[in-house]
Amino acid sequence: MEIIILLVVVVVLLFAVPDIRRSLITRPAFAFFKRVLPPLSPTEREAMQAGDTWWDADLFSGRPNWHEFHQTKAPQFTDDEQKFIDNQLETLLGMLDDFKIVQQDTDLPKKVWDYIRKEKFFAMIIGKEFGGLDFSPAANSHIVSRIATRSISVAVSVMVPNSLGPGELLTHYGTKEQKDYWLPRLADGTDIPCFALTGPEAGSDAGAIPDTGVVCKGEFEGKEVLGLRLNWSKRYITLAPVATVLGLAFKMYDPDGLLGDQKDIGITCALIPTSHEGVETGERHLPLGQAFMNGTTYGKDVFIPLDWIIGGQDYAGKGWRMLMECLSAGRGISLPALATATGHVTERMTGAYAYVRQQFGLPIGKFEGVQAAMGKIGGTNYILESMRRLTVTALCEGKSPSVITAMTKYHMTEMGRQVMEAAMDVHAGKGIQLGPRNYLGHGYMATPVSITVEGANILTRNLMIFGQGATRCHPYVLAEMEAASNPDEERGLHDFDGLLLKHVGFATSNFFGSLFMGLTGARFNSSPMSGPTARYYQQLTRMSRALAMTADMAMLVMGGDLKRREMLSARLGDVLSHLYMASAVLKRYEDDGRQTGDLPFVQYALEHHLYEIGEAFKGFFANFSNRFVAWTLRLAIFPLGIHFHKPSDENLQAIAESMMEPGLTRDRHTFLCFWKDDPKDMTGHMELAFLAMKEHADIYKRIRKAVKRGDIAEDLSGDELVKAARKAEVINAEEAKAFKKTEQLRIAAIGVDQFAPGVIEKRKFFKA
Repeated sequence: MEIIILLVVVVVLLFAVPDIRRSLITRPAFAFFKRVLPPLSPTEREAMQAGDTWWDADLFSGRPNWHEFHQTKAPQFTDDEQKFIDNQLETLLGMLDDFKIVQQDTDLPKKVWDYIRKEKFFAMIIGKEFGGLDFSPAANSHIVSRIATRSISVAVSVMVPNSLGPGELLTHYGTKEQKDYWLPRLADGTDIPCFALTGPEAGSDAGAIPDTGVVCKGEFEGKEVLGLRLNWSKRYITLAPVATVLGLAFKMYDPDGLLGDQKDIGITCALIPTSHEGVETGERHLPLGQAFMNGTTYGKDVFIPLDWIIGGQDYAGKGWRMLMECLSAGRGISLPALATATGHVTERMTGAYAYVRQQFGLPIGKFEGVQAAMGKIGGTNYILESMRRLTVTALCEGKSPSVITAMTKYHMTEMGRQVMEAAMDVHAGKGIQLGPRNYLGHGYMATPVSITVEGANILTRNLMIFGQGATRCHPYVLAEMEAASNPDEERGLHDFDGLLLKHVGFATSNFFGSLFMGLTGARFNSSPMSGPTARYYQQLTRMSRALAMTADMAMLVMGGDLKRREMLSARLGDVLSHLYMASAVLKRYEDDGRQTGDLPFVQYALEHHLYEIGEAFKGFFANFSNRFVAWTLRLAIFPLGIHFHKPSDENLQAIAESMMEPGLTRDRHTFLCFWKDDPKDMTGHMELAFLAMKEHADIYKRIRKAVKRGDIAEDLSGDELVKAARKAEVINAEEAKAFKKTEQLRIAAIGVDQFAPGVIEKRKFFKA
């Protein structure tokens, strides 16, 4: 007993007496922390400091405040936004023929370009004082998503000026003169912008940009001025072939000291008219056959004045920070909007097709193999829409959450790819034959575009989500890193001392908290909601605590090596991502009023996310180099084993049945999907057939029974089936008329486009 008391006294003295603690604990820990601290390049440091945190920090802390989370209000459209959505947007959608745009014209029709510019689709993020629409991220996301259900090429053309580019950079950083000149021209469509960052030798590694701007004197408008001599070569630049103003990122140098002592000034952004002498644009790429403008831009020894730097000379060298702070639009709005559009289209159209398409006398959606694919489509689309809503909520609150938008971009584009592949499996031949009635083909072809841009997905998952999340979202690590890098070592040591105490308490609490939750199955965790979702809140809180502990231990044991062990750190990023996605699902379910029809979709999503979290932890433990630490972590988090499971067959079947039922649930889940009340329309032909068959389901049921009895031959369809059914007195004259019309719609819906000899070869699908 005396020994125990002595040990307690020693521990108390070590931690309670500042001088003793700093000498025996903090100083060695400080030295260790500085030694294992992962090295950061200048661009990484700027990316780390850009933006802010939101709900991701709660999840990473191990103590998510669910009550506060649910107090966040989903954004609502303003009257101006709703009016635009109801009028200009619907008018644009009615003008689009995506097959003609992509396969024949390989460009947007002039009337579409003119309408987009006239109605300011390019000016959604520009303030009203400059003639723009000044729309919220929520409206921006909705508009791009809905356009994308009609045409990916048009959606990309609209989203780029409203994403990372001149409009956003000018709004945040431009000088008064730059704003007054350029923003009204961008708003009214006088100028079309593009932004050039990526080059042949610089993609993900922006620090390797070879493009240069050297400070020098030169002639501009007949006068000698101080400016930049630019040399650049860029590719993959959307809208570059038609742009009239070029945003350009380059490395700025001042070898002659014309601006001061600093020679290597850093990444800088400038705005250059494409008509300026030496600027070369116009060459096109062909991004997987899509029609949006994408191409190259070059410049050799192009002289520009210094005041063409965005923000003026004061912002020279601050380009990378500017880009990182503005990247949330592309990652949090534009690309997720394309993925959400894919989800809405595939759920609505696959549900319709699975009912319209019949085999062995039944809709194919009644077969369990097809239902498995349909369940994945419907459940994943629910996640996509939930994640889109939650992320734009953060953006509408004025946040710039870099980790959240990285998660959103990566996982939503990957889920968009998954639902498209599942939809193609169900549609089979209907999906692969291109033509005016194919609503999947171009989306399927364009899916990799979203995967590769705004940071390739491999990079985003393996480096950004956990790499930034571990420091930005952790309660203490970023502050500890700043203390360790303080040039005043004694000041840094003092700051680190206070942080270390809190960090030790945080880690200890997480260890014992995780063990207790693991032993009790988290049943003592509080839940903000009762009913069918209560257990999910308990388990997500438990997994949040587990992530906090595991990340701490991984950073402690591996230090800078964790940054290079991408497969390992990516799994912890997956845990954080699935916690965020599960949160989004729960938030949507509550915001929508706990709709009973949504429960199968909610359960699918949450079972899926918990299962993936379990798999991520399992992979992490199996591959962590320190086997004792891995064993200890697994024992603390999952003392009774990992028992999360994939969504059940019953759950998948319930979603599939819901997808084949017209009504409120189907409409709410696919409200972004545009279709015309026209049997010749790309999506209208399927929707009208589906609705007609559901309306006359009783007639089809009677006819199927008659076929089984032998009263009607089983190999009939169309008009022959109508005549046989009438002759067998299965239907009356009025029913025969309705059934004939429905059969015409059904046959057209399961049909595919075909072309006369020479049409495909000449690419003349439409008459002039």
